[in-house]
Amino acid sequence: MAVKERVGLVVSDKMEKTVVVAIENRAPHPKYGKIVVKTKRFKAHDEGNKCKEGDRVRIRETRPLSRTKRWTVTEIIGSNAE
Repeated sequence: MAVKERVGLVVSDKMEKTVVVAIENRAPHPKYGKIVVKTKRFKAHDEGNKCKEGDRVRIRETRPLSRTKRWTVTEIIGSNAE
């Protein structure tokens, strides 16, 4: 079975060792054809508290780590610190 991986934007880093990652899905509406943007938020485990708000990260599905946390941060793709 393939491992699920997603790329998204960190929208919250207020928790200890947890970040909230928003992932956008852009798809055309089945009937009208307009591009519809749907956003889903995932809680991901960030062991070193390295992620900051605005970072672009890759997350991977893992075993349940808490009631809502089923993803872990594998890498920080782009940082918001310029």
